[in-house]
Amino acid sequence: MKQVLLYTGENCSFCEAAKALLKTKNVVINEIDISKDPSKKLEMEKRTGGAKTIPQIFIGDTYIGGNDQLQLLERNKKLDKIIKG
Repeated sequence: MKQVLLYTGENCSFCEAAKALLKTKNVVINEIDISKDPSKKLEMEKRTGGAKTIPQIFIGDTYIGGNDQLQLLERNKKLDKIIKG
């Protein structure tokens, strides 16, 4: 099973929704709160090609995008395949 990297921030309902879905998949979530470390915000923007919103999600080496993209993958029954690789 692939590692999940989640860039998040404080008081973010979209971050909470993404974490809730990922927890149902029994994956290990590595969460980076960009509000606590400005250098991580720059890292996130670089890795995503300039995205400034949170959450930003990576599963293994695959860039998923934000919560909307994650939820869409789940609705289309594609998320499990990405997670299991």
